[in-house]
Amino acid sequence: MAQTHRVSTVPVEELPADLIRLAITIRALPDEYSRELIPALERVVESTKRRRRILTLVQDALSQLRLDMKYLMFDLEATRRERDEYHAKLQEFES
Repeated sequence: MAQTHRVSTVPVEELPADLIRLAITIRALPDEYSRELIPALERVVESTKRRRRILTLVQDALSQLRLDMKYLMFDLEATRRERDEYHAKLQEFES
């Protein structure tokens, strides 16, 4: 099971190591300072999660685009072969 950090419910594996170290350091500060810094840390964690989700969506979209391009190239080649075959048959029929 994934470990979670006290500051957020994000699994530790999803957070950069620097951010985890920062959270640990903020937790080690006296309460008066950590209370002021934790909201900012939460915003950074949320921003990191959002960027990671966006990156995943972009990577998935690029993978789908690559696959679609392969299918289109296959279809184009098949269409060209068919055209050439019909053109050859037409030439044969005319002569």
